[in-house]
Amino acid sequence: MTEPAVHRTDTSRTDASRTDASRTDASRTDASQTAMNRTATARTGPSRIDTTRPHPARVYDWFLGGKDNYPVDEELGRQIMAIETGAPRAAHANRRFMQRATRRLARKTGIRQFLDIGTGIPTEPNLHQIAQSVAPDARVVYVDNDPIVLAHAEALLHGTPEGVTEYLQADARDPRGILEQARRVLDFDRPIALSLIALLHFVADEDGAYELVDALVEALAPGSCLVLSAMTADFEPEHVRRGIATYAAGGVTLVARSQAEMGGFFKGLEVMEPGIVSVADWHPELTAEGEKPDGQGPVSLYGAVGLKP
Repeated sequence: MTEPAVHRTDTSRTDASRTDASRTDASRTDASQTAMNRTATARTGPSRIDTTRPHPARVYDWFLGGKDNYPVDEELGRQIMAIETGAPRAAHANRRFMQRATRRLARKTGIRQFLDIGTGIPTEPNLHQIAQSVAPDARVVYVDNDPIVLAHAEALLHGTPEGVTEYLQADARDPRGILEQARRVLDFDRPIALSLIALLHFVADEDGAYELVDALVEALAPGSCLVLSAMTADFEPEHVRRGIATYAAGGVTLVARSQAEMGGFFKGLEVMEPGIVSVADWHPELTAEGEKPDGQGPVSLYGAVGLKP
């Protein structure tokens, strides 16, 4: 991300010019200063983008038709499409699941706080745009540790004047660190919608996938919700198996989970209707006007929303 604009003065400028420049800087609004502070907060952490190896977020961006990817990501994406031509459709269906779930929670539950971990490269409409279109005062915290997401974090900081949007640079495998930072923005004594969208299939059981979710959910107040989607091989086992092998050849580990294994993430929660289903089948009637339907046929991603009693 580029540095905030700073007015630099030439040594040849007169003292009067310097004074004018200082006055100009001093006249900046509090809102502008706040935006700069948020951008600076997002600037911490590693900044090097490795373009020699494919990255899941950039491959996903390519499937969505985005431009924030590199030839190595497109190459892996094309290899996946050679196995499963519906991969872009699945990416779009997953994105629309997030939008429908966010829209429903903001409308039906009154939740006004959202914590999105594993944000990925911004793709409009972003979660905060959905939430704040329903509730302008919604507070949204995005979390990711990918340098390319960090580079685009500024796009995630333009919300409504009444609401708050923040970006935290943190690793999804560090729930304690995430919670510590998120508490500066969100009130954990009030309900929060925790979104883990297409994240957990990159975290194996032995790497603490279930423990990670348990730690995050435990910190939430009653009335909070878990919004989760992840890959499954229940619908197209052979295609998914070959896709996992192709990702592995590119240095990316994927885990496909059954419906029962997905249910383990919702331990102690009340899973909302229609339950744990393909993301394309989760309340399709909530699709916004003008959005394309997900189409026919299976999408190898389960999605569900659980309420903390």
